Amino acid sequence: MDYNIIFKIAAIGILTAVVSQVLKNIGKDEISTFTTLAGVIIVLIMSINLISELFEAVKQLFLIY
Repeated sequence: MDYNIIFKIAAIGILTAVVSQVLKNIGKDEISTFTTLAGVIIVLIMSINLISELFEAVKQLFLIY
């Protein structure tokens, strides 16, 4: 199993949190919200790819077509 994906998700979360806090401190609350939303969307896309790979592996394991 590839553990790099866990580190990538953690890095995206940390980076998003830092950028969001910096933008909130300088008064750009709207941009901060969009930055957080973009981080969540990126992680969701990464997760969807992993889940589809999981379903393909299960399908091959049980020979379901």
